[in-house]
Amino acid sequence: MTFTVAGSRILITGAAMGMGKLYAQRAVAEGAAAVILWDINKAALSETTKELLSFAGSQQKIVPMLVDIAERTAIEKAAAKVRDDLGGVDVIINNAGVVRGTFFWDHENERDTEFIMKINALAPMFITHEFLSGMIDAERPARIVNIASAAGTLANPKMSVYASSKWALIGWSDSVRLELSQQHFDHVQVTTVCPSYIATGMFEGVKGPLMTPIMQPDYVVNRVWKAMIQGKPMLMLPWTVHLSKVLKGILPLRWFDAIAGKVFGVYNTMDHFTGRK
Repeated sequence: MTFTVAGSRILITGAAMGMGKLYAQRAVAEGAAAVILWDINKAALSETTKELLSFAGSQQKIVPMLVDIAERTAIEKAAAKVRDDLGGVDVIINNAGVVRGTFFWDHENERDTEFIMKINALAPMFITHEFLSGMIDAERPARIVNIASAAGTLANPKMSVYASSKWALIGWSDSVRLELSQQHFDHVQVTTVCPSYIATGMFEGVKGPLMTPIMQPDYVVNRVWKAMIQGKPMLMLPWTVHLSKVLKGILPLRWFDAIAGKVFGVYNTMDHFTGRK
């Protein structure tokens, strides 16, 4: 079945700014019937909603919702309202994410480790669970896009908890893809996205590894959007993410560490990380 954005109901997390806002703009531009914006930043959410309404069509719905996706009960309440008001969704873009760029022993359990795992790993699972049965039963083309990270394929100093959250996300996301295929629910396609660093401010101060430039948001959004429409199972950006995965699979760990650390400089990319202020 052919998927089209036009007429679809699209839910985006972390939609008030950065990549989430770009996905929302793209959804409106391509004629989505409803664009549901979930974010915790009230001021940014209000501003983004105004911007989207300024060029949305008269029949398009822009639905801003202040949702703390770190809380499962908040997700459940917000999802119930979406189902009541719109009947469900056709597309989920699990975009929201957080990072703490420091050594593991400097993470605080609640503020850092637990929070990162809630946002990056658990929230996409809870959100998708709220809508997946409806997507399956509707028997119409649907898409789930899970924004993971190249960090989920490669260990890196000062990213221990972030990397673990993205490893979890990748494993879950691709497993759901296989489950849907195995049960012949092929109208619901899952795309797992594993990008390297993107110039959104989230990773301010990092240095891209050798042959791995920091990517521009518009470029990444275009690639993700195309992959979503095609139902592509996995998107890794740029090509060096593929290379590192292959090398890690075939080389002894000490050899790989030497190449990744000393040749490509991967293990020092976070040395001067400051993050978004």
